[in-house]
Amino acid sequence: MGKGSSMNMLKIVAVPMHPEGRKFVATFAAISVAAGLLFAPLFWIGLGLTVWCYYFFRDPVRSVPVDDRLLVSPADGVVSLITETVAPPELEMGDEPRVRVSVFMNVFNCHVNRAPFSGTISKIVYHHGKFVNASLDKASEHNERNVLAIRRDDGTDIAVVQIAGLVARRIVCFVKEGERVTTGGRFGLIRFGSRLDIYLPPGVQPLVTLGQTTTAGETILAELGGEQTRRSGNMV
Repeated sequence: MGKGSSMNMLKIVAVPMHPEGRKFVATFAAISVAAGLLFAPLFWIGLGLTVWCYYFFRDPVRSVPVDDRLLVSPADGVVSLITETVAPPELEMGDEPRVRVSVFMNVFNCHVNRAPFSGTISKIVYHHGKFVNASLDKASEHNERNVLAIRRDDGTDIAVVQIAGLVARRIVCFVKEGERVTTGGRFGLIRFGSRLDIYLPPGVQPLVTLGQTTTAGETILAELGGEQTRRSGNMV
């Protein structure tokens, strides 16, 4: 194996872990050691689960497009639904229909959530609910979820909804109302397997398609009008 291949492998293995995962990795590691003292093969099984836990909480550096008019995906995953509906009523964003893009994350995706564009968190509403399959359309209304509104200085706003799923039982939000976020900046995380809904501004059409794989902070979901040069440069 050449030097270049070794460096690429190192980049894959040595991905930074989000602090939220430290206690889980430590717990998995401790259980692995304890189980191994009772029955040696259990240690190796536990070690594999510990590595998976580390991988789940990975927080890689992303190349965020440098263009204020671009909206990026808030999550790694697959575009599972594209539909037109109104934004969650609790956000008071009006009754005008918006395109909603849903990104489904499985247990192998990176689960750190990133802001679709720069602006101010104007409202956050948390709903307790069920834990049905997050890929289903009804999950938007029935599942445990955290609803955020982000408003740009020009008044353009979007809604982002963190939705728990069958396995997910914990939604984490790092930001508060009135706080500024930047495009691609980390705002939350969901454990383990879930979905993100993004309600685009009225009249804005998505640039992604059903089944497309997205990368948080990098994949362009939509453009706020005009022809823009899509460049990557911000590393966050």
